[in-house]
Amino acid sequence: MILNAQQIREAHISGDILIEPFEEKQVQAATYDLRVGEQGATTTTKKLVDLRKTGYILVAPGDFAIVSVLEEIRLGSQYAGRFGLRSKYARKGLIATTGPQIDPGFHGRLIVGVTNLTPTAVSLPHGDDFVSIEFHKLSEPTTKPYSGPFQGKMELGPDEIEMVTEGQGMALSEILTTMSSLSSNVASLASEVKGLKVSVPLIVGVGVTLIAILVAIK
Repeated sequence: MILNAQQIREAHISGDILIEPFEEKQVQAATYDLRVGEQGATTTTKKLVDLRKTGYILVAPGDFAIVSVLEEIRLGSQYAGRFGLRSKYARKGLIATTGPQIDPGFHGRLIVGVTNLTPTAVSLPHGDDFVSIEFHKLSEPTTKPYSGPFQGKMELGPDEIEMVTEGQGMALSEILTTMSSLSSNVASLASEVKGLKVSVPLIVGVGVTLIAILVAIK
């Protein structure tokens, strides 16, 4: 069963689902909107970005980014969650590469991976509506609540940051930049070759004359 707006409020009040900070304006018809948090990193910046200071993180064309959400979440053993990007960001060309399952018993802040598939940079402002989460109530509590490596994680750790900033090979953003540079170079070369067409007969004539002279001398 997917919880509607009233049931999300009731589950939060009862403590079955913790969302901190909880704000009424983030409750939608059958989802809750989570916001862009305080930390992020991209394959272009290659460093941890503090969004409280910068105000936003910029996802360049072809960039892969990881961004923490603002809210802390705790799910009871009878509740699971599923999340996805807000449509306004999906329409800008971002796709989520994380998730979307949140297991019963999870506690922490979500770390969302996104890739920009467009030729235009996309800004993620701190505190902006980022992903929507829907909550599912199970028929009974699970006997195997989540206990994986992300349990209790509240911020980006060294492993996540290293994965983004020090990955092997070229990032998609770097490939796109290289391809753009190559395209410009090819266009420039083509223009130069076109300009040389007028001189080709002269060059050929001079070459033939030199060969004739060399043959005669020999």
